[in-house]
Parts: sequence; structure tokens; C-alpha cells
Amino acid sequence: MNKEALRDLLKSHRDRIDPEDHGYKRLSRQGRRAPGLTQHQVDQLLTREMGTYRLLESGRNPRPKTDLLRDVAALFGMDEHAWVLLNRYALGQEPPAPLYTDSGFQVPSSWQQAVDGIEHMAYVTDAAWNMVCHNKHLPGMYPGRRVPQNIMRWMCLDPEARTVLADWETEWAPRILPQLRAAVAIHHDATVKQLETDVMADPVAGPLYEARGAVIHPDGDERPLTHPLLGRGWVTMCSATPEGSPGARLMILLFRPGTARPAPHAILRAPGTP
Repeated sequence: MNKEALRDLLKSHRDRIDPEDHGYKRLSRQGRRAPGLTQHQVDQLLTREMGTYRLLESGRNPRPKTDLLRDVAALFGMDEHAWVLLNRYALGQEPPAPLYTDSGFQVPSSWQQAVDGIEHMAYVTDAAWNMVCHNKHLPGMYPGRRVPQNIMRWMCLDPEARTVLADWETEWAPRILPQLRAAVAIHHDATVKQLETDVMADPVAGPLYEARGAVIHPDGDERPLTHPLLGRGWVTMCSATPEGSPGARLMILLFRPGTARPAPHAILRAPGTP
């Protein structure tokens, strides 16, 4: 626990809340209007025992429960970045799930301009793998240049995908299906749940899904690909997550023609690091 950082984070957000928005009168201190809610008012609004919030803000609650942190974060209107910091400072770990259910389903429009500036195939999906935006290089990867509305559904179930994604049963399915299973455990989203249902009903994908697996992200993977325009080759998958949209994902696909598996990539390090 980082008590000082936790206190500063919580107090700065508490001071921004206007008590009058919650039916309280703003108190005065030494002739000046006091900022924000009092610690006692936070307890009342959260229907918690007197002193609960004071112990949290002071760092004297050594292991606060996640539901308390979530209730405080929601009351204070924290964004996802502040929610991550709250969990790190209070518990020394990442949050178990996003603060808001829709956080991974909205991405700032600036990401369209960002992917447009990438010279490789690139796209952004939301937490349910719905295509949010892509650049001009991506459509050529799909037969008829038809970019799918949901990239995971296409990869798991579309017959054309099992041709484009070369060696689908051995190279792709064992890596993409565990990602779906992990998403079902975290996101209570109708699109993700329906996709799981459809995958389990598929005679080919269903048994592979039931086989389970532990792969949960594609970053750094080398996978064979039969590009409709460029022919057989290998694609290196580079992934990143927009910090304000947990669950959303930026994918950059580096395509190299040829049938031979590429040599392992070198590891980059900052100069001077061991």
C-alpha cells in the first residue's frame, strides 16, 4: 500500500464533489467554504459504518475490499485511469475488472487518425471485438475487401477465415478461442455471450473451445496467413490497449511473404538497461 499516494488520490477527488449535489450544505472552515464532501458524508452516501472512509483515505485499512473501492470510485466519478491507480495504491494490484461496464466499448475518435498513420494493417476493436476503426491497409486481408463487423466472430466461425488464417485448427484456433473464454469471464456483454454460444454449437470450433487453453493475448505472435492479394506469408501481431478503454485493443499486423516461419524477433531494451 502507498498511503501517501492513496490519500492524495482520494482527497483530490473528494474535494471535487459539491455537497449540495447530494443534499448537504457546504461547510465553512475559518470563514472559508470547505471544499468537497466530508469523510462522514462519504460514509453516509455509501451507507457504510461511521469511520469506514476515514480509515481508507488515511491508509489504515490494510486490505480494503474491492466493493468498497468500487463504491468510492463511482461516487467520486473516477475515470478508468484513476480506478487503476486506486487499486494499485490501496491493494498493490490491478483492478479485477473495469470500473464501468461500457468502458471498453468506447474509444476516442483520435484513434482513427492514429491508425490511419500506421503503414501496416491496423485496426481498433472494442471489448467485444467489434470493429471500431481501421486503416486503408486492412481491407485487402479479407476476401472481397469485406472487413468484418466483429473480428472474433469472423476468426472463429467464418469459413473464409479458415482459409485466410492458414493452418487455422493448429495455429489460430488454440490461440483465439482462449481469448474468448477469458472475455466471457470478465465482460457480461450480450455480444460476447452470444459468440460463445455460437462457437460451442459449431461442429469444428466447439470441440476446440471445450479443449480450453491459457493464451489470453496475441501480442508478439507469429502466425501463418494466406493474404488474398499478397499470397502466403506470416503475420506478426502487435497489440496494445487504449488506457482509457480497458478491453479495447489496437492491433497492428506486420505481414511478411514466404512459407518459412520467420526467425524469432530480437528483444528491444532501453539503452543502459541490463
